[in-house]
Amino acid sequence: MSSIEVRPISGALGAEIAGVDLSGDLSNEAFDKVHQAFLDHHVIFFRDQQSLTPERHKAFGRRFGTLNVHPYVKGMEGHPEILEIIKEPDEKTNFGGGWHTDMSFLEEPALGSILHAIEVPPYGGDTLWANQHMAYDALSDGLKQTLQGLTAIHSAGREYGPKGQSALNRKSMNTKQADDAPEFEHPVVRTHPETGRKGLYVNPAFTLRFKGWTRRESRPLLNYLFDHARQEQFTCRFRWEAGSVAFWDNRSTWHFALNDYAGHRRHMRRVTVDGNRPF
Repeated sequence: MSSIEVRPISGALGAEIAGVDLSGDLSNEAFDKVHQAFLDHHVIFFRDQQSLTPERHKAFGRRFGTLNVHPYVKGMEGHPEILEIIKEPDEKTNFGGGWHTDMSFLEEPALGSILHAIEVPPYGGDTLWANQHMAYDALSDGLKQTLQGLTAIHSAGREYGPKGQSALNRKSMNTKQADDAPEFEHPVVRTHPETGRKGLYVNPAFTLRFKGWTRRESRPLLNYLFDHARQEQFTCRFRWEAGSVAFWDNRSTWHFALNDYAGHRRHMRRVTVDGNRPF
């Protein structure tokens, strides 16, 4: 236990954890330290995890909860809980290339996502995260009061619909269109179920409008919140290496996968941990 180190990577969020081998069984004491770092820093990183197999990847995720099977993206052969996120050298559009939080289009959105780098480009392909607790805390008291009573409508329909970026045909990913995607209501200000902290819970990919408002009425305030929530002072940036793992809290962060490595291949594997209905 004394060899486990937690090193913050920015002032806003994110920490690298050294001294943990995710391919083995974590003791309860080690798990508790990792879990606390996850709550404290919102996204945690592990280097040199090349020996992490799909089975052990899933086993680590199950320490935090049940695992999600994505409704619109087919999982890895033999491992439906694992998404193979692959961009081939000649493909133009990446997966996750816009600010979002995973699975907010579900009635019970994801707790967190665990991404393992299998093959990375020689440059580019970094991921950014944004701390939505900090974004909320920076709002005026008046706007906080206004938002506290609002509910937002989330759906996969725009992103996974016929014209959505996430539903594009890809050589190495099997996606399907969400032609009749349901809509679900979530509070605009979410209370974190483990820490009690309040944070913004809207995102550009899956939030359509406010409950009881039209899309046109909703757009100015949503755009303001989207611009506010991704300000640089709320973010961190991670440079991937083969074997790196990132585990982020979808209840308190956004993330953005940069698409700046044209002509190179990038291969990642993602496990998503189920969460609870926001309140």
